[in-house]
Amino acid sequence: MRFGIPQSPKQRRPKAAASSIATNFVHLRNPYVMAWWSAAFPGFGHVSLGNYVIGFLMFGWEMLVNTQANVNLAILYSFTGRYDMAKEVVNNRWLVLYAPVWVFCIWSSYRLTVDLNKLSILADRNHSPIDAAYMSFFEINILEKRSPWVSVLWTALTPGLGHLYTHRIPTGFFILIWWIAMVYFSHLLQAAQFTVLGEFEQAKMVLDPEWFIYMPSLLGFAVYDVYVNAVEYNRLFEREQAQYLIREYQTPDYNMPK
Repeated sequence: MRFGIPQSPKQRRPKAAASSIATNFVHLRNPYVMAWWSAAFPGFGHVSLGNYVIGFLMFGWEMLVNTQANVNLAILYSFTGRYDMAKEVVNNRWLVLYAPVWVFCIWSSYRLTVDLNKLSILADRNHSPIDAAYMSFFEINILEKRSPWVSVLWTALTPGLGHLYTHRIPTGFFILIWWIAMVYFSHLLQAAQFTVLGEFEQAKMVLDPEWFIYMPSLLGFAVYDVYVNAVEYNRLFEREQAQYLIREYQTPDYNMPK
């Protein structure tokens, strides 16, 4: 009770929380998959889980330390058999900082996934209410069914657009901005242009491999994450619809057949 107005109790174990920019929710995930995404690129596992603050910070840390330590160049030289060049290009002063935080990201995303899976199971058993819509002064967020393959198509064209389609705005703009930066600094479009014209040597000269190696991880994660989110948003929509129908139309003394 506050100023004579009764306060509704908070959900102890919520299933989802809607805001104007996204609907953050918990669902069952494979902890090893989240750990793998953190190993592929620190921050991806946390972003997929909806843990944006840690995910974005870890992503920025990866970009800074990886670039300063020349990890991508060392990987390129190692895969092409130029081991002496790989040893020469690595900056050990930065490389030593890389390993502990990389291991922490893997461990943290695995542990967090296990805990969120428990929360998801308890929320389902408690029939935690789900908001079907959230409206504010500058944005409208409606829980509705969306096609997972449409989201994948937009993501394949430009990573980030699929997340905007599923109204996961923080992830969408984050991926979109970094994708544009990677395309620009890697000179990918210029290399593609030279390749189409048959000038393959010029294409190899203009392409920056250090920035280009980032792109497969970002594209792969964007496709995976947007597909999973679209599927789980559809399941969340069905769960909210079922709760509404039970609450409004099902008689209290109805016995569910076994």
